[in-house]
Amino acid sequence: MSDSLSQTFLAITRNNTDLEWLQGALAPLGQVVNASGSLDELLALVDVTFANLVFVGLDREHATAQSALIEGVLEAKPMLAIVALGDGMDNQLVLNAMRAGARDFVAYGSRASEVAGLVRRLSKRLPAVTPNTQLGGLTVLYGTQANTDGALLASHLALVVQKSGQQTLLLDLGLPCGDSLALLGLESSFNFGDALRHLRRLDATLINSAFTTAEDGLRILAYANNDEPLEQTSAAELYMLLSALRQHFQHTVVNLTGQPDSEALRTFISHCDTLLWCTDQSVLDCRRNLAVLNQWREKGMKLDHARLLIDRYLKGTAPNSEALEKTYGLEIIAVLPLSPEVRLNAKNQGQTLFNLAPRERLTQGLKALGERLQKRPEGLEPPSTRWFERLLGAGK
Repeated sequence: MSDSLSQTFLAITRNNTDLEWLQGALAPLGQVVNASGSLDELLALVDVTFANLVFVGLDREHATAQSALIEGVLEAKPMLAIVALGDGMDNQLVLNAMRAGARDFVAYGSRASEVAGLVRRLSKRLPAVTPNTQLGGLTVLYGTQANTDGALLASHLALVVQKSGQQTLLLDLGLPCGDSLALLGLESSFNFGDALRHLRRLDATLINSAFTTAEDGLRILAYANNDEPLEQTSAAELYMLLSALRQHFQHTVVNLTGQPDSEALRTFISHCDTLLWCTDQSVLDCRRNLAVLNQWREKGMKLDHARLLIDRYLKGTAPNSEALEKTYGLEIIAVLPLSPEVRLNAKNQGQTLFNLAPRERLTQGLKALGERLQKRPEGLEPPSTRWFERLLGAGK
């Protein structure tokens, strides 16, 4: 899991308004994941998110069931801290929460500084959380522009990591749907939506029999046209899915290019090891990317693991790479040339760039970037000057 996110909190709230209030208050500290009122799901989420603090909303109509939920959680996980949410003027709710075992009570609508301060104080008294270091690496490619190039880049990066000897999955959730399969001349009968519906039985047997296999053993799980929009997928479902996938694959490359902003998208962004933010030189593309990037920064999302990937680069055309790096406030990790003929051939012929044009600058740039990802799944060091100049080719 990325250092960009220090903690994960679980919450059961009355509605989305309450959830958004809590997420806003705790954004500088971590991500708040919405959970259902099911004890089994809540306990499963505790296991996969390594959360040690859970918020439970209380109200008069369901107070008995909500108190029983708190007691059930603490019976199974006595080291957890439960913070109750409710009407601060209702003394009976406060008493119910304390009797059930809640550590503290927060009134809905409290100031963000008060909520964050309480969480900081509780966190100091809670046992340290030890994430599962055996989970595979997670790299996300994101950019607001929806086109086939996102799938082209992600599939080639995943192929490079797979060729390094790491069992790799390409999770293609970019728009348009399923372009990675088409680019590699493949079809699939098992898609992202199917994986969500079979979360409970997503084991090695299902993965080996249902996931599509590409060149060199790369596995692909793609987003299909009939799958529900990604923004309708809950963060809880994504946690369960990612936990299962990262236990079975040494590295997962996720293509999210073209996806609109949502809680589901932010779950991927916040929990990946490396975020490759993809942009080109066009003003329109930059404007859309910066709108999302600045919104996330304003919400307190930490993006220390983000790097700028400039695609379809034209030397001598403004803005140049230095201007883009300054505008985005992100360190450049790679600059990939336009190479229109090479890209078109790859898209039309269903073959990889490694087979069609192994010596082209675009192919070599993707190979170099993929090698860096597989070497440092936990994060990326600044590139050396020599490596950076080589990736730029002839220069800016």
